[in-house]
Amino acid sequence: MTAPLRASDPIVVDVALGDRSYDIVIGRGQLASLGARIGRLRPGAKVAIVSDENVAPRHLDAAVAAVKNGAAQGSTSVSTIVLPPGESTKSFTHLSKLCDELIARRIERSDVVVALGGGVIGDLAGFAAAIVRRGVDYVQVPTSLLAQVDSSVGGKTAIDSPQGKNLIGAFYQPILVIADTALLDTLPEREFRAGYAEVAKYGLLGDAAFFAWLEANWKDVFAGGPAREHAIATSCRAKAAIVARDERETGDRMLLNLGHTFGHALEAAAGYSDRLLHGEAIAIGMALAFEFSARRGLLAKAEADRAIGHIAAVGLPTRMGQIEGGAPTLDQAMELIAQDKKVSRGKLTFILARGIGNAFVAKDVDAQDVRAFLADKLKQAN
Repeated sequence: MTAPLRASDPIVVDVALGDRSYDIVIGRGQLASLGARIGRLRPGAKVAIVSDENVAPRHLDAAVAAVKNGAAQGSTSVSTIVLPPGESTKSFTHLSKLCDELIARRIERSDVVVALGGGVIGDLAGFAAAIVRRGVDYVQVPTSLLAQVDSSVGGKTAIDSPQGKNLIGAFYQPILVIADTALLDTLPEREFRAGYAEVAKYGLLGDAAFFAWLEANWKDVFAGGPAREHAIATSCRAKAAIVARDERETGDRMLLNLGHTFGHALEAAAGYSDRLLHGEAIAIGMALAFEFSARRGLLAKAEADRAIGHIAAVGLPTRMGQIEGGAPTLDQAMELIAQDKKVSRGKLTFILARGIGNAFVAKDVDAQDVRAFLADKLKQAN
């Protein structure tokens, strides 16, 4: 474990993408460096900060002050746009309104959009930045654990469709990510726990030693301090390495979707609502992926039980019967799975596991096998 970090000592993770490389700056108090960092990257740029009604009362004033304090380094002006919270904001309606606002405020290609919020704001503001004037630079300032370790890194921007999550979007990299771990202090416990699902994912998919560390130290991660920063930095390094190898998700990057094929279907069935948060859906999805892998003889049942046991130990759901309001029907689940982004020419693709830390991309998975597996799981849920 690392020593306690001062605000002046961030961990910096490089996302190595050639001339589109950027830093992930991790540490307490790093929001204060926002203006200076933007000023060094884009001298003279106007800044538009996009946030939501939950995050803005807590952190927007500090972000505005940080930009204004960085004026000496080149940032000249700042404006703010506050949107409704929640997954329903990731829609054409709010995307259109946000684009119109950015254009009305004369945000040009040489200016900067700042996404201050969780995954919804990061995905939406990043997508708007990708399409306004055919591309405006943007900075991610994630305010949730899930966003700090996952959605803010790698340039996947999107809105949802009634047919599924994140089906309309673009690959568009930020110029900077600032993961201020102090912002997580105000995060509701349920939101933090949901974000932890994505932390555990990195151990489950490719780092058995990290997963074992999480089993031993997860309570310290929840409590804050050095363990939390270590977990976030380890997660970001893992994702940065995968993104550098496969930016546009044609190979290894698909591994990051462990649990997501099942999870996104459950999330869509729950109406992208508080009935089932994204991280909770991924927790159930990872449990299903490990159970399905064991059922196919890819790993021992004890290994799947260990993975699922840790997810349950931190208080995350692992069964479809734990979804508030009930699980989807079998037909509904299979229809939503068929809309997954990894489907290729109608063939199902899943991220399965040969063990903890040993996930792989399984293509051409027989839909009937999935249907039979889910039928059994749904019987158990009732």
